[in-house]
Amino acid sequence: MAEAQHFHPRYNADTKVLVEELAERGLPAKWLTQTLEQATFRQDVLDAMAGAAERRLGWHEYRDIFLTEQRIDEGAEFLRQHHEALERADAEYGVPAEIITAIIGVETYYGRYKGRHRVLDSLATLAFHHPQRGAFFRGELAAFLRIAYEQGVDPAELTGSYAGAMGFPQFIPTSYQAYAVDFDGDGQRDLWNNQVDAIGSVANYFAEHDWQAGEPIYQRAEISSAGEKAQADIPFNQVSTPAYTLAQAESAGLHPVGEGADAFLSRQDNRVVPLRLAREDGSQTYYLGGFNFYVITRYNHSHLYAMAVATLADAIVSAHKMQQEGKQ
Repeated sequence: MAEAQHFHPRYNADTKVLVEELAERGLPAKWLTQTLEQATFRQDVLDAMAGAAERRLGWHEYRDIFLTEQRIDEGAEFLRQHHEALERADAEYGVPAEIITAIIGVETYYGRYKGRHRVLDSLATLAFHHPQRGAFFRGELAAFLRIAYEQGVDPAELTGSYAGAMGFPQFIPTSYQAYAVDFDGDGQRDLWNNQVDAIGSVANYFAEHDWQAGEPIYQRAEISSAGEKAQADIPFNQVSTPAYTLAQAESAGLHPVGEGADAFLSRQDNRVVPLRLAREDGSQTYYLGGFNFYVITRYNHSHLYAMAVATLADAIVSAHKMQQEGKQ
């Protein structure tokens, strides 16, 4: 059997069932069959998924990937070029322009790297061949096929990550369905080519995950000698819904310090995410994340990811301010 026929319903019973299910929900069986016939099994996708968690990066390594001078400067330029859409997203959803920009900067380098894998190949391979998460990716494949059909785009031409994430913000298909918005009002939700739609969609994603407008994201902290001895009792670096309170953190010897500490202490929501990040020399640095820090981890369930987004956003604001001052 030719590889390109690997997912043809005639040869693959699982594909046949999916086609029948989607046809019952209104997608043309002929179109589904013709589309899936073009899907190609990709062993490299399975290999990438298997190796995704093999190497655990320290904060200094993770930071050095995303906090580069070029990414910061280009983020400031993205902020300048799209200030109208970003300001509107902030006004409508309460999500700061720099956070939206940093998400797109971390995910795709402001659209430069949106993925080289055919989404159809990746999702078909994962849906029918991933040993643990096949059911999850089957749902993503079904969502992808519906998006492509409803939006009149060729599913065989769309590229993304090896896991099927797509467009400027790297939404998986079910997130695309749930959170993508037509932010420029042209009648199409296009996250592959439309930066304005991407901006509104990222803002909508965070708003739907309970982003708290105007609240600080994180604050530098110090730990007392007593706290250092009791660190095992502090829930560092968790990405679950925060239940640990600021009062508990301070009782454990972890205190917000530096510029912004007063604002952090006066937040309406007193839940915190204690953070302990390793420096290159092996020492530790401490922070307290607010509820909005947790919201960023809903985009990617990693405290390092959230810290990269938050610190990149701060750096973009500083670079943008310097660029504006330099033009005066």
